[in-house]
Formats: sequence, structure tokens, C-alpha cells
Amino acid sequence: MQFLRTERTHRAIRRALLATTIVAFAGPALAQEPFDLNALIEAARKEPPITVYDSTGKIVEMAKAFAQKYGVGAEGSKVKATAQLEMIIREARANNIQGDVSIISDAPAAMAQLIPQGFAESWLPPDLAANIPTEYQDPLTVVTSANVWAYNTELFDKCPVSNIWQLTGPEWKGKVAMQDPLGKPSYVDWFNQMAKHGDDKVAAAYKELYGKDLETDDGSATAAWVKALAANAPLLTDADAAAADAVGAPGQSQPFMGLMSSAKFRDNAEKGMKLGLCKDLKPWLGWMYPGVGLITKGTNSPNASKLFIHYVMTAEGIAPQAEDGKMSTNKDVSLPADEPSGIGAVLDQVMPYEMATSLDDWDARETWQDLWRLSYQK
Repeated sequence: MQFLRTERTHRAIRRALLATTIVAFAGPALAQEPFDLNALIEAARKEPPITVYDSTGKIVEMAKAFAQKYGVGAEGSKVKATAQLEMIIREARANNIQGDVSIISDAPAAMAQLIPQGFAESWLPPDLAANIPTEYQDPLTVVTSANVWAYNTELFDKCPVSNIWQLTGPEWKGKVAMQDPLGKPSYVDWFNQMAKHGDDKVAAAYKELYGKDLETDDGSATAAWVKALAANAPLLTDADAAAADAVGAPGQSQPFMGLMSSAKFRDNAEKGMKLGLCKDLKPWLGWMYPGVGLITKGTNSPNASKLFIHYVMTAEGIAPQAEDGKMSTNKDVSLPADEPSGIGAVLDQVMPYEMATSLDDWDARETWQDLWRLSYQK
């Protein structure tokens, strides 16, 4: 299966790239402007309360702590990335802004729709710019989060697979739990990131397992793996919680492997789950995806929105998410030593997300979804 783009798609990408380039040109200048945090705080206190969208429930706690710290009204609202996208666009078109800040885990949507079409904008805290790697500055990536392969530690003393190609074999037929890629855009973005930035590693993993080169007409080793995984009847869920339950619930006799957010490992302590991180899985034990921080255009509280962005870029502000293994892009902020998944010790085994090709991820979504849809078997 060849991943070919039409000329219409090329034009769309060029338009989006042009718009994004304009935004990027303006971004670094912000970091050079004089910045007074105290003045921002005072200005924020004069504005109406803000609402912050994020796909994690931790945003409720974060907004409450922000409000208490600065005396600025704020409310956190847990909203899935796809719903955030729809809400921001709908509110802007209706000239009825409800959400002032969005931490959206759909970077391609931010790059292709929200920013270039003027629905939202990125703001880089000038006093923190030196601590944030360039690739995360425009648009501002607040956190990077890991989706990882997990197993049941009650059934195995170590991960029962060492290679992702094993998950396409008969031993694991019907025993891989994961969110449905047709409803989870970050999964098909991951497929595209693998194909663009790690296809050689996927092919090498095949050769390591089977002792021969991969021969495929699917256009890439990644496409061949995605096709084979879909055909192996994985258990598809609508949330990470269901995948985590299938894998880590105690008292099981039939083992499952699963793909989920590192945040679910907190359930080991809270719910008695038995989730273990699949360390040393080839070629990666999982992948990273970004949470982009945006301020909606037309907000009545621009200073309060900027102050919240500044707050979540600090160790204090991001702490509730850091406890779940979500990593701040601020180099001075680290994960807690007792973070339950242990992801911080094996980051070299996690595939990073390349923001530079997020527009290509957006463009390729339908193609990867079609491949999954046509290949999936129950």
C-alpha cells in the first residue's frame, strides 16, 4: 500500500506551512521582550476567571492550585483532544469563547487548524525560554507524555515479549488491549511517526525476530506491522482505563499485553493493579506525544491565560501531571523519584515525537485509518 498524496493535499500542506511559518517568525521575538511576572499577575487579577481544557482530570487540581496561588479565578475542565478541537473552533465561530486555555494532546490539529486558522495562538514565557528546547517553543509544548506497552506482573516476572512483531503472532491473537486507532488520533500519528522516523528500526526488529529480511508490498515496515497487528484481533477499547484493566487486573489466568498511558500505572497503588513496564522491548517500549499549550483568540482574559501557561511550565504547576509520568519540556523540571511507571529511567527506549513533521501526521491520518479499518479482524 503506497502512501501517495494528491495535489490538493500538497496545496493544503503548503498553506498550513505558510501560516505556521508566519507564526513561527513572530514567536522568538516574544522571548526578547522585557518581561515582568509581577505586572502580569496584577493584570491577570483584573480579568474574568478562565477555563482551561485538558484531556487529563488533573487539570481540575491544577487550576484550583493556580487560583489559590495567584488570586486569579480559574476552572479546569477535562475534555478529550478531539472534543477540544471542536469546541475551540465552534466557540470562536460563534464569538462565544468559553475555554481560554487549551493543553491539547493533538499537535497535528493545533498545527494544521487551530493556529494557522486563527482560532488559538501560542505564547512562550520569556523568562523560561532558555530552559525550553527550541523544538518545543513554537508552538509551546507544555508536556510530553508516554504511551507504553505493559504486562501483568502477577503472571510474569518480566515482560513476556521482547519484540513488537511477537504481538502479531498466534500466541497473542486476541490478547492485545489498546484504544481503537479509529477513535484515537494520536495512535495513527504514532504509526506515521514510526514510518517517517523509525521504519528502519521496525524492519530491523522483524529481522532480529525471524532471522530474515521483511518482504512486503505495503510500502513500509511500519505499514506491514500495523496491518499484521490489526489482523491479529486486538481487543479495542475506548479509553486507557479499559486497556489497563484487561492487562493489569489481579487474579487473571489469561494474560493480555496492552498499550496505555504511563499515567495508568498509578492504579497499581490506588486499585491494586499489576501493571509492569515492558522494558527492553524492540524497537521501542512506547512512544511520546506532546501536549501543546494554546491561548484561544478572543479570550477576555489574555493576561490570566498567559499567567496560567507560565504556571504550568514550572515544577509547581505541572506537579500533578508529573506524578503520572508526564514530562515538562522545561529542562529544570524533573519527574518525581517515586513516579509509579518508572518511565524516567528508560526514556532512551521510548520513541520521541517529532513536531517538525506533525503536519504530515495530519495529512496521513486518513490513510493510516483506512489501513487499520481494512486490516482489522475480531
